[in-house]
Amino acid sequence: MSGLLGSRYDDPGRVRAVTMRRPTSIRTPWRLGAESDFEESPGTTTPVIPEITGALTQVFALVSEAIAGASHALLTGDREAAKALVAADERIDELIAEATTTVESALLDGGRSRDERLELLAVMRMLPDLERNGDLAEHIARRAARGLGHEISARARGLVERMGEVATTMWATTTDVVSDRSPIEAAAVEDLDDELDDLHVTLIAEAVSGSMPVPVAIELAMVARFYERFGDHAVNLARRLATEGGQPVQPPTAGAD
Repeated sequence: MSGLLGSRYDDPGRVRAVTMRRPTSIRTPWRLGAESDFEESPGTTTPVIPEITGALTQVFALVSEAIAGASHALLTGDREAAKALVAADERIDELIAEATTTVESALLDGGRSRDERLELLAVMRMLPDLERNGDLAEHIARRAARGLGHEISARARGLVERMGEVATTMWATTTDVVSDRSPIEAAAVEDLDDELDDLHVTLIAEAVSGSMPVPVAIELAMVARFYERFGDHAVNLARRLATEGGQPVQPPTAGAD
């Protein structure tokens, strides 16, 4: 993580002005099959990896939409959208629970190959991280519902806007990694995380600058931490997915100056 000195966001004039588009409504994701889908025919097993991959793609996309939606609600003060996002997190939790049941059922199937079992175990390890990121988006949405976006400084708003854009892009890219296990895309996620870390440090500096009331600054620091965690989780998941594809992830570049 970068230090306070030398951050490319220390100059307020260098914070890029971006207009975050209002996200589309949360899509109803494709549901995992019921447990009966995994009943074994004599001498055969039901292929499950394509189904799990499709489910993971849907959950990653929902988390990406939740990050974008929470950022939009925070900056615009759209309390109704924030409340809808809090409710949407329940859908993410439901999907994670369904995925867990699906993976457990497949792992108990004695006809699975070693490679398939290893991939199922890897998915099982990812599911808690996915659930936590849905919770992080919910935490931001709850603060949006309380009107935090109207109480923070103009500089803080610009930084939050950029953090939301970067975090959303990271998760959209990680969603692509789910499909093709690309080490190049995983390295791109790490590059974006460098920028998100820099933004996190600069936003914390703004929070403690005395430009806002102490309770507002505390809440802002928590929001900054939530965005920083989005980045860390995205990097970990992208690396794990790309490594499963059989290719090492290339070291990230230094990022944009």
